[in-house]
Amino acid sequence: MKRIPAAVLASLATAALVALPASGGNGHSKGRTVVEADTMVPVDGPYVGTANPIRGVNGGGLPWQLDDADVELNSDGRIEVEVEGLVLLEAAPVPPDRQGINPAPAFVAVVSCLTTVDGAATTVNVATDPFPASTSGDSEIEDRVDLPDPCIAPVVFVGPNATTWFAATGV
Repeated sequence: MKRIPAAVLASLATAALVALPASGGNGHSKGRTVVEADTMVPVDGPYVGTANPIRGVNGGGLPWQLDDADVELNSDGRIEVEVEGLVLLEAAPVPPDRQGINPAPAFVAVVSCLTTVDGAATTVNVATDPFPASTSGDSEIEDRVDLPDPCIAPVVFVGPNATTWFAATGV
């Protein structure tokens, strides 16, 4: 079982202190790789539910666990996320009949960026279309999102919709 240490959550806000031009800034259609991760952190502890959202995205209503994840986000908004074993925690407080199962038929990836709008700092979250997810928690997301310009310190979430996360980039 993976827990989310406070230091990890602090790193979510500063994970990639890079301003990303939405166009990729280099004239190439693919864009630069700006987030590349071979792990994500499942929602757990005080981040379960609505009490402590991260950048406006609430944690799932129960704790989750994750076997494996790969994330790649390019500056042009191309995103690829693969998760394996993203399921409800196999322990209390998850009811025994729901442990180790993914009840969501589809997952989305949400990219959260810090940006400026009319000179004010703000958070902008953009989501992919839904992609099928198995009951064993496996899913492959390949899509393109419209990133704000600039996109500072991007965080990638996976969940059932644009407002709830089950796993997030971090260590």
